[in-house]
Amino acid sequence: MKLKTLITIIFSLTIFISQAQNWLTEKQITEDIEFLAKTLNEKSSYAYLNGYDFNSDFKNYLNTLDDSTRLENFGMFITNTLAKIGDRHSSLNKIRGYDLNESLFLPFIYAPFNDKVVVLNVNQNKELKILNPKFPYLKKIDGIDIIDFLQKTRPEDIKAPKESYFTLAVRDIRDIQKNYILIDRPLPKEIELTLSDSIFKNDTILTIPVVGKSERLRPWDEKFERDYLNIKDEDFNKPEIFEKLFSLKDNIAYIKIPDMVNIEETPLLFDKVNSFMKSIQNESKALIIDVRANSGGTRDLLYEFGKYLVHPDSIYIINVTKQRGPLPLPKIYRKSLHNRFLFSFSELGNREQKRATEFLKTFKPIYELDQKKYSEYYFGLLNGKKLAKQSFYYNKPVYILANEKTFSAASVFVSAYKGLPNIKIVGVTTDGSSGNSDWVDLPNSKLFGKISTMVSFQKNGKTLDGFGTEPDIKIERDIDQILHKSDTQLEKLRNIILTEN
Repeated sequence: MKLKTLITIIFSLTIFISQAQNWLTEKQITEDIEFLAKTLNEKSSYAYLNGYDFNSDFKNYLNTLDDSTRLENFGMFITNTLAKIGDRHSSLNKIRGYDLNESLFLPFIYAPFNDKVVVLNVNQNKELKILNPKFPYLKKIDGIDIIDFLQKTRPEDIKAPKESYFTLAVRDIRDIQKNYILIDRPLPKEIELTLSDSIFKNDTILTIPVVGKSERLRPWDEKFERDYLNIKDEDFNKPEIFEKLFSLKDNIAYIKIPDMVNIEETPLLFDKVNSFMKSIQNESKALIIDVRANSGGTRDLLYEFGKYLVHPDSIYIINVTKQRGPLPLPKIYRKSLHNRFLFSFSELGNREQKRATEFLKTFKPIYELDQKKYSEYYFGLLNGKKLAKQSFYYNKPVYILANEKTFSAASVFVSAYKGLPNIKIVGVTTDGSSGNSDWVDLPNSKLFGKISTMVSFQKNGKTLDGFGTEPDIKIERDIDQILHKSDTQLEKLRNIILTEN
């Protein structure tokens, strides 16, 4: 057999196998759905809590199956279904293992501005600018109202807090091929954008071609977010990186926390936190801790700051959780909770138990959980006496600056300190989440993702997932911040501090 003929056969066979792997039989899908339903019923901590019954959607989907289904269609269905449960950790990671083969995009950049979408471009110096200053806002896409459009194009985050969903969906406007798959419309070669003025009364129509990957612009992010997008957690142990996170200006101390790194990977950063806190004890009149666009990690920094932000005579319950699993909880489950600084009542000291008892008298959780499926409460505490060893109490105003992309352990950080003496939360509502996730792998499709096994309550009884934590002082970004000309939220906060103090 000639080499050329052999190569042709191998190439054809490869294409055939690849195409075959992108299709699933009715039997394969049925088995995967049965497996997933069993897993959710046995492990998912958020299943059924918000009233959503995934079994009905599973049944309806199976009743409408053809003999074969494309993998990406099944993947989208599973992603959408899990999102409705309200498990934000599941939504963040989405179901993986399928690809929508995106190759076409909209030109320009789309940014969230309060409840509007502003359309941006870049100038010759790669600086952001408003595409059409007279008509800055996007009102419609191919005749579809922008709000209606956005509500359909980020299904994996449908249970996110309002601000978080809006920002995530706006960033994705660029990904027009994916969006048209989601809204079930054929993608034309040209897209009609309706742009509107500042009062949404006068419009102009802009017809633009879809573009390939090489011509697309990167999605909009905050400037301070872009600075740390490609930095790994362990890099925050490098002085040339972490030194830039600390400053003192006008007697206002400032600490930027891009990631909730753990102490084992970044001991030098933790040393810097402690040395900086000591250095500002007498030199500052207030402290800002900035966790905007922090997507989470561990709770180590939460407790490191507790050494300074919690009075030595105080004990605060900052978080209560219940773990889904076999009861009594096996050692591996308890270890996972302990790694999150969560402990059962019997594991607390006498003063801590007294505080926990007092807390539970007034605690009203949004969900009453089945005692046969969930553990007893595990408590997150800030015990000033334990934390204060070799440190001091910073008895000056503290402002924690957060936004709608503050997620997971970073959102726990915000929730934990909300309401404590001298501490105020500033910015916008966080994208709260705390899940203690397990991986799930579907046997036939090979789709995989995460589901949460723990329900995490804030002090007010609401879960972190789906609600986030509202600020005490609301400060939204302005157009200068969107254009990367300034960090207006931070500047406004500094002005508030200088005025009040």
